[in-house]
Amino acid sequence: MKEISLENKRVIISRTDSIGDVLLTLPICAWIKAQFPSSYLIFLGKGYTKPVVEAFEMVDEYQDWAEMERLEQKQQLNPLESLNADVIIHVFPNKIIAKLAKQAKIPERVGTSHRGFHLFTCNNRVNFTRKNSNFHEAQLNHELLRPFGLDKLPTIEQINATTQFFSPLEADLPSFLTNALKSAEKSTILHPKSQGSAREWPMESYLALTELLVEKGHTVFFTGTEKEGALFRSELPTHERVIDTTGKLSLIQLMSLINHSTNLVACSTGPLHIAGYSGIRAIGLFSPRRPIHPGRWRAIGSEVRILTFDDDCPTCASGKECDCITHISPERVMEQIA
Repeated sequence: MKEISLENKRVIISRTDSIGDVLLTLPICAWIKAQFPSSYLIFLGKGYTKPVVEAFEMVDEYQDWAEMERLEQKQQLNPLESLNADVIIHVFPNKIIAKLAKQAKIPERVGTSHRGFHLFTCNNRVNFTRKNSNFHEAQLNHELLRPFGLDKLPTIEQINATTQFFSPLEADLPSFLTNALKSAEKSTILHPKSQGSAREWPMESYLALTELLVEKGHTVFFTGTEKEGALFRSELPTHERVIDTTGKLSLIQLMSLINHSTNLVACSTGPLHIAGYSGIRAIGLFSPRRPIHPGRWRAIGSEVRILTFDDDCPTCASGKECDCITHISPERVMEQIA
């Protein structure tokens, strides 16, 4: 395979899915900039992920795929043509984007060889598999950089180092939050739900952890969407240092709250990944079952801590559905609190 230089090239990084997946893609932007400083990186994502991408200084431009798709449907135009890209890297395979990239005559189109539609739309197809790999998702994303001279995958330590380029924008927070943060000696965010994307720790365990945290002087912030908050809001203890923020924060505000807190506890969700990037203590609660195990999906960052009930859980090892995450005790989580 001929090695492709990205010097002075306009490169689209296409990752049009969730916040956590996007954050685990950003390290490839750091690699590209380190190898090809004159490259211009355009991140193509879903609009709601824009704040996390714009907080990463190695990305030059953000484009909202949802807006571009509406334009394509309404005006029958190819929205990728206006980006004048030299390269597109399909980190998250999308049949429509792959087709439009070929029609836009982007010279270099890179994707995994495991998608049938890439056979007709990509002229650089990289052969690797994710499902049974022992590598982390952020490492696996680097496989798509093989055509540009990557000879081996970076270590987790090297990937962790890329979080230095992440600086969340300061946001105006509601006064009740500003006042709570000012008066808090220590603060911990609890994010109990995952919108169905991960195995969840039981709500009763979060409530038990809340009691332990309050006893130790922590101010506790519960975060989540309005819909998620409706599932547990009535169960929260009435205490001046237990604060419900569910449904009250934009993503930029949530990022700011995370950045100003001491700890965050969650399962495998976007806020856990934001906390890892932000450098606060990010405590992730996981099942060891493949392919959802922490070796693949843990947050990146120097202060990340991971807990499973049993790394060698036999039920998880057999690939069967398992609730072992529910047996992680609040006391074990409390031991990891900063």
